[in-house]
Amino acid sequence: MMAVKDYTVHIDSKKRITLRGALFQYYNVKEYDNGCIMLEPRELTVPDSISARTLEDMDKAISNFKKGEVSPEIDLSDF
Repeated sequence: MMAVKDYTVHIDSKKRITLRGALFQYYNVKEYDNGCIMLEPRELTVPDSISARTLEDMDKAISNFKKGEVSPEIDLSDF
């Protein structure tokens, strides 16, 4: 496979690099032991529906709530 672009980048003070003319807004990053970094483009989309498993988990959570099977309250006053 031929390279479409070939350029050198540097890491800024916040450990970031800039991709010139990137075609996508989001990338999945994989770093390997040998120093190679693989970027795969990702397009974030809204799912068409909620999965059956998620709906079952939600039903179970509401059922437990109605039975009073809940965790103790969390004190958020510090925030």
